[in-house]
Amino acid sequence: MADESGLRNLRVALILVGVIFVFGIYPLMIIWPSGWTWHTGHSDYPLMIVGVYATLGVFLLMASRDPLANLSLIWFTVWSSIVHAGIMLVQSFEMPEHHGHLLGDVPALIFVGVLLGVLTPRGTLAERRVG
Repeated sequence: MADESGLRNLRVALILVGVIFVFGIYPLMIIWPSGWTWHTGHSDYPLMIVGVYATLGVFLLMASRDPLANLSLIWFTVWSSIVHAGIMLVQSFEMPEHHGHLLGDVPALIFVGVLLGVLTPRGTLAERRVG
């Protein structure tokens, strides 16, 4: 029962993160640029990052159907989110104009990484499905 409840929670988290990645990143860049956009003026960076995260979001939505069959994608999302947040954290402290990210995308990506990392099964449940 606990295994099924845990998988249900992981599915919900994958759907929420997937929807936010697909539909939420661009509006956040527009509404709160100091916390979500890293370049000012003309830059191709915002469209690139929106494209990458929207694509990841679509795959997370597909993974929500069968999370145990998609563990590598989920763990990629966990670790890439934490690494990305760590790099942005350092850059936010190095450049005063980016301090707003300490309240925006940095904690958001740490939250995503921790949330999915905590909810993703390890050990017996994961081995039973994958192995």
